[in-house]
Amino acid sequence: MTQATAGVDLGGTKIQAVVVSAGDVVGQARHPTPNTNAADVVAEIVASIHSALSDAGIGPSELRAIAIGSPGSVDVATGHVSKARNVPGFIDDVALGPEVSAAFGGTTVIVDNDVRAAVMGEFRQGAGRPFRNFIGVFVGTGVGGGLILEGELRHGAGNAGEIGHTTVKPGGRRCGCLRLGCLEAYAGRQSIEQTARVRLDKGQKTKLFEIMERKGRDRVTSSVIADALDQKDRLTVELVDEAVDALGLALANTQNLLDLEAIIVGGGLGDRLGEPFVRRIEQAMAANLRFPERPPVVLGTELGDLSGAVGATVLIEEWS
Repeated sequence: MTQATAGVDLGGTKIQAVVVSAGDVVGQARHPTPNTNAADVVAEIVASIHSALSDAGIGPSELRAIAIGSPGSVDVATGHVSKARNVPGFIDDVALGPEVSAAFGGTTVIVDNDVRAAVMGEFRQGAGRPFRNFIGVFVGTGVGGGLILEGELRHGAGNAGEIGHTTVKPGGRRCGCLRLGCLEAYAGRQSIEQTARVRLDKGQKTKLFEIMERKGRDRVTSSVIADALDQKDRLTVELVDEAVDALGLALANTQNLLDLEAIIVGGGLGDRLGEPFVRRIEQAMAANLRFPERPPVVLGTELGDLSGAVGATVLIEEWS
């Protein structure tokens, strides 16, 4: 019997699922994240796993385990998730692991933080393989981070690596966490959209929402932002400039504290904007580095959109 595992990366705009067998991705599926409630999101996660299994030609009974990377506060012991403001219905407690397990007849389900899963994917199978000390910062609907220190994933008390909620501007924009001036309030896709809407209401012109409607999106996705940049939309350029500056400051401070070998930039927005975005962040870091003559290696992901889902399956092997 095939000993396959499934990995799911739950995001604010998309659910990416993969099926892995003998170390290879043999099936995958990408579904939009419902913009409704927690029950619909859980149902779509289940549907995405079934789609990935179908793509692999593998039946649900052949699944050894499922792992899910989720934003928010994750209780690894119980599989419950809460305080995930970027996922509809996930601010309150959601029994994500138990509900998905029940949908697959009691199959083991592991739930961990989405960015920690993605970092493990890059560490074991992607851009992080050469390094024992690095941070992965994933810029998507929000901004998350994960730390590999001395070859081990750092959990701390449960929130290690949460760079998105470090302060880059005291008294600045309000973040989804309700604090002021967080990195996520400047670099997260959702915050970029919210800020753009506020500035549009104040009379600033932008093509951002015209592009969103033309692409049939109900949110300003990473591809919408990329298209607006290609069209040199002034507001989008300003907001991405602010995101780059905020990321440069936060990552320079991280480097000054931890003296890392590398910084890996990924996530929906990070991967979509690609190498030019990574290089701009590297340049923004330089002015704030304590030892600019010894900078870390700054690079993008190797696994791209699959970092989180593949990383989730890595967690199964780590915990076996």
